[in-house]
Parts: sequence; structure tokens; C-alpha cells
Amino acid sequence: MPVDLVGFLGVVLLAYAVPGPDLLVIVRAAARRPALGRAAALGAQSGLCVHMAAAALGLSLIAAGSAYAFTAIRLAGAAYLMYLGVRVLLDARRGTGGREARGDGRPRADQDVPAAGAHSRRGSFLQGFLTNVLNPKAALFFLSVLPQFIRHDGSPTEQIFLLGALDIAIGVLYWLVLVRVAAPLLARLNRPAFRRRWERATGWLFIGIGAGVAAAE
Repeated sequence: MPVDLVGFLGVVLLAYAVPGPDLLVIVRAAARRPALGRAAALGAQSGLCVHMAAAALGLSLIAAGSAYAFTAIRLAGAAYLMYLGVRVLLDARRGTGGREARGDGRPRADQDVPAAGAHSRRGSFLQGFLTNVLNPKAALFFLSVLPQFIRHDGSPTEQIFLLGALDIAIGVLYWLVLVRVAAPLLARLNRPAFRRRWERATGWLFIGIGAGVAAAE
């Protein structure tokens, strides 16, 4: 076996069990509509493809060798997370969570069609994608953790692609199961009061995670 698959699988499963910004993006999208959650999940895993390719091509080594480059990546990721948090809080302040409701708490008929932007499949995919592309922890995983499971008697590039593809495939399955579990939240989130509380909590979590990333050394 060219790589240590058993040890790698254990680390990957543990990593997905730890909540992160991609979890917030996917669960929030899934709570609106399962299709949006699936789009955000595919976007998040597509973002990991960028880190995998960068690690395989050696770009991550260049970024790691430059303190300024890595700091720029970290601050860009922090700024994006805080931007998402502000957007979510603004939705909560409007009291609609991004969708107008009728007097009985159900969405208006003219709001049933997904709007362009964050509440469309394309917008959800883009949020998931950018969340992981700009996540310094994702870059560090492919740069420092993944290489620990590469054996020296094989091609490093091939092994990075093998392990990276396995990580991404596991993530796709994990997120799709999560979306299916999160979908029942739709019934409760259609109630304006609960939706506002959910949006406020999620928004502050995004801002808190972003601030933590910015403050990290």
C-alpha cells in the first residue's frame, strides 16, 4: 500500500467531526432548502480541490515559506467569514432571514422561486467554495497533516492526489448525510421568531470564528 490509509482515514473522520465554518455554511443553507445545502456542500468540497491541487503542485510550500503570503490568506479568510456573519445578521435584523413571510409565517408565493445570490444554488455553492478556499486550516491540512501519511517509496504527487481525493469523497458523503438530517429544521425555521434567533446565532458564530482566525498566529 503506497500510503498509510488507515491512519489517514482516522484523522479525516476526526477532522470532519470538529465543527468549522464550512459546517455553519452548509447547515444554514440546508435549513433553507435541502438543495441549497447540497450545493453548499459540493462548493465546500470543490474548495478543498483547490488546496489539494496547490499542495500537489508545490504552491502550498511557496505560501508556507512566505510569512506575508500565509498572513494574507489567513486575513482574507477571516474577512470573508466576518462578512458572511454581517450578511446573516442583516437578514435577521430585517426579520425575514432573506425571505419575506406572510402573516401565517409561511413564505410568500412569489418568494418560493430561489432568488439570485446567497439563496440560490449558485450562491450557496459559491459560499461553500470560498469558505474552504479562504480557510487557512484547510490549507494547513493539505500542507502539514496530509504529507505525514505519504511514503517515500512512491510519487508524492500521486499520493497527495490519492489522499486528497479520498478526503474530498468522504466529505461529500458526510455533508450529504448532514443535509438530510438538517432538512427537518425547515419546518421550524419557517416560523419568523425561530428564524431570527437562528440567524442571529449563526451570524455571531461566523464573526467569532473570523475574529479567531484573524487573531491566530
